[in-house]
Amino acid sequence: MDMDHRIGEVALTVLTADGRPLADQVITVEQRRHDFAFGNIGFDFVRLVGGPAGGGGPAGGDVFGGAGRLTLDALADAFLGLFNTATLPFYWGGYEPVRGRTDARRLEATARWLADRGVTVKGHPLVWHTVQPDWLLGLGLDEVEKLTRARVRELTSGFAGLIDLWDAINEVVIMPVFANGDNAITPLARARGRIAMVRLAFEEARAGNPKATLVLNDFDLSSAYEILIEGVLEAGIEIDAIGLQTHMHQGYRGEEYMAAMLDRFARYGLPLHMTETTLLSGHLMPPEIEDLNDYQISSWPSTPEGEERQAEEIVRHYRSLVGHPAVQSINYWGITDDGAWLGAPVGLLRSDGSRKPSYDALAGLIKGEWWLPPTPMRTGPDGTLTVRGFLGDYTAAGTAFAIHPGVSAVTVTAS
Repeated sequence: MDMDHRIGEVALTVLTADGRPLADQVITVEQRRHDFAFGNIGFDFVRLVGGPAGGGGPAGGDVFGGAGRLTLDALADAFLGLFNTATLPFYWGGYEPVRGRTDARRLEATARWLADRGVTVKGHPLVWHTVQPDWLLGLGLDEVEKLTRARVRELTSGFAGLIDLWDAINEVVIMPVFANGDNAITPLARARGRIAMVRLAFEEARAGNPKATLVLNDFDLSSAYEILIEGVLEAGIEIDAIGLQTHMHQGYRGEEYMAAMLDRFARYGLPLHMTETTLLSGHLMPPEIEDLNDYQISSWPSTPEGEERQAEEIVRHYRSLVGHPAVQSINYWGITDDGAWLGAPVGLLRSDGSRKPSYDALAGLIKGEWWLPPTPMRTGPDGTLTVRGFLGDYTAAGTAFAIHPGVSAVTVTAS
C-alpha cells in the first residue's frame, strides 16, 4: 500500500543557544503525535473522570459504553498508548434526561482531562433522532425546532475551545422515516425535509463556534447518501467532512469494497472521516439481519479464533483506509468489550481489561510501522540532518518541530 501521501521529509537545522550550527553531533529525534486522527470512543472515561451519572437518569457515558471493570489508570494506559482523538457522547436523552438538568459538568471534566493529555476531543452528535429525551414528546414542531436550535448553539458555544470537532447531524438519510420508537426529531425532519435539518444543524453549530469542524455523518453508504450530500452542497450548506460508518458485525467487507466506497465519496473533494468502525472478535451476526439493533443476545463472547480474525482484519482495514488519500481520520467504536454497543465483542480489550491480539496488531501500525521512535541522528558540518517520517509532531534535541505537507526545511534550537 502506497503511503507516500502520509509521509514528509524535512531538512532539519539544529542551532545552539547562541545561534551557531550544532555541527557533527548526535541528537535524538522522535515522533510525538500523528497528524492523522486515530480515534476511539471515550465514553468509558466519563464515569471514571467525571463521576457517576446524575441529572435524573442515565447520562453521558452510561448510554453506550461505560467500562465497569477497568480503573482509570488501566484504561488511560491502553487508550493513550494508541489514540490521539476521543469521541464523547452528547446524545440528547443522555445529556439532558430531565429538562434543564444536563451532563455538562461530567463531560467538561472528561473532555478537559483528555485534552490535557494531548487528545483531540470530538462531540457526538448534535442532532439525531435516537436517544431522545421523553420530555420532547408531545411538543409542537415549532417548539421542538426552537429547542433543537438552542441545544446545538449552546453545546458548540459552551464547549468551544475544548471541543471544536462535532458530528453535527447523524443519520439524516433515515431520519424522516425512522419507525423504531417514538421521538420528536423524526416528525420534525418529515415536516421540514432532510436538507433543512442539515442546514439547521450546521448553521446553528457554526453560529455557536465559527472555528468548529463539522461532520455530516451516516451509516447508509448507498446512493441515497450521495444524493443527500449533493443536495446539501447544491443548497450552499458548508460541511467540513463526510462521516462514514462501517460497523462490520456481519464480517469485514474487504479492501475492494472499501476502496470503491471511499472513491465514491471522495469525489466531493471533502475529507472523509471514518466515524464509527468495528470488527468482531466473536461469532459474526447472521447475514439475514438487516438492522444491527435487531440482533441483541444474552451472551456474545470473544473467542480465540475470533480474536485472531479480528487482529488480521484490523490491520487490513487500517492499511486500506490510511492508504486512501481522502481519509483524514479513523474512529474505532469501542476500546473494551465491557459495556460495548449491542453487547458485541468489538473491543480491543477484553471485558477484564486484558489486551486482545487486535490491540497489539494495531499498535504495530500506529506506534510501530507508522511511527518514528527515539532515534539517534548525527548532524552534518552545517548542523543539518534529514528527517523523514509520517506527518505529525516531533522533537529533536528536546525541541518541538513538525513535518507537514509543503514544508521542506525547519530550524530548531537545541534545549
